[in-house]
Amino acid sequence: MRLNHPFDPIFDKGSSILVLGTFPSVKSREQGFYYGHPQNRFWKIIASVTNAAYFPETISAKKQMLFSNKIALWDVVKSCEIRTSSDGSIKHPAPVDLSFVLSNSNVFRILINGGKAFKIFKRFFHDDLNKEVIKLPSTSSANAKYNFENLLSAWKSSFL
Repeated sequence: MRLNHPFDPIFDKGSSILVLGTFPSVKSREQGFYYGHPQNRFWKIIASVTNAAYFPETISAKKQMLFSNKIALWDVVKSCEIRTSSDGSIKHPAPVDLSFVLSNSNVFRILINGGKAFKIFKRFFHDDLNKEVIKLPSTSSANAKYNFENLLSAWKSSFL
């Protein structure tokens, strides 16, 4: 069954860094927001790299953390066939229209959350975006190769 991406991008005019994942997990779709699985380390990483005074628990607090740190958030896949939440099971992806976010913000750097997102990004988006693009290790708990400290180190360097 083909699924459509259920969320709008999170950004505003001041956004300067765009973080792109693949497609929302089952838990994220149930909760109605990005990185909703409690085992995903995304929000802990963002709170750490931005030196947040607190960990955001609500969708509103997560959005506020993104906006106050000029971070935009979206995914590369607009629609696809996917089994459960596995990026590896994504088939027949259709890309989002990045021009909407890029033309309505100050994004100069795109951070790609994980290998599958990067592979899909490279397939649909070419180097003509004139943006710095950085592939980062996935924040998913399925990425056991990276403990939190190593993940944080990789992500922190791309925010400098």
